[in-house]
Amino acid sequence: MNPAPEAPQPLDKITLLIVDDHELVRAGVARMLSDEKDMEVIGEAGSGEEAIEFIRSNTPDVVLMDARMPGIGGIEATHSLLALVPGLRIIAMSSVASGVIPSQMLRAGAMSFITKNVGVDEMLKAIRMVHSGQHYVTPEVATKLAIDPFNQKGGSLFDKLSRREMQIAQLLTDGKKVSQISEYLDLSPKTVYSYRYRIFEKLGIRSDVELTILAVRHGLADDNRELDGYPKSIERAVS
Repeated sequence: MNPAPEAPQPLDKITLLIVDDHELVRAGVARMLSDEKDMEVIGEAGSGEEAIEFIRSNTPDVVLMDARMPGIGGIEATHSLLALVPGLRIIAMSSVASGVIPSQMLRAGAMSFITKNVGVDEMLKAIRMVHSGQHYVTPEVATKLAIDPFNQKGGSLFDKLSRREMQIAQLLTDGKKVSQISEYLDLSPKTVYSYRYRIFEKLGIRSDVELTILAVRHGLADDNRELDGYPKSIERAVS
């Protein structure tokens, strides 16, 4: 009598957490990944703070992390998640392909950086490579980085800033007021003002407008703000 055939073993799925402040982006990515037999989205978070809370009780295989979000943002969230779960595999995502954002996310510990305009196949490739322990940088980003993307030396003007200063600089360029930043980061307004002063001193600037111009030029801001509306004297000051 022939033995009964063995039942097929269930497929080990790659579990994922999607972190993005846009609900439509999270829903779209989750829907796309649901079609993959080897992947399962086990959580979504709309901020770095929510991602940290999720990780305290759940450990996905891979985290898809938006680089720029309100609150602590993707760079600091990446630092914090890796402090909670050393070795956690994080894929950074952004609409910015050059400048300080890719290098800062990779130095924070992300194993991959992809732009939000990549095709489905490339995102799936990044997820599978990172899950297997490999690094992956989308070609669009790799060609624009002036240094090895995993180099630790830096070189950007914004590399002069500490982690906290970088957080506050991002919030200032997003148009947040000192009172809002104080609430986001649980700091006193006086402390935020002190950080703001040090940011200006390190970057050689004197106003939030100049900071915004620098942020756009160095890729810290991921929008398409035009600089033509700013006074030429300010543009020259930060050139």
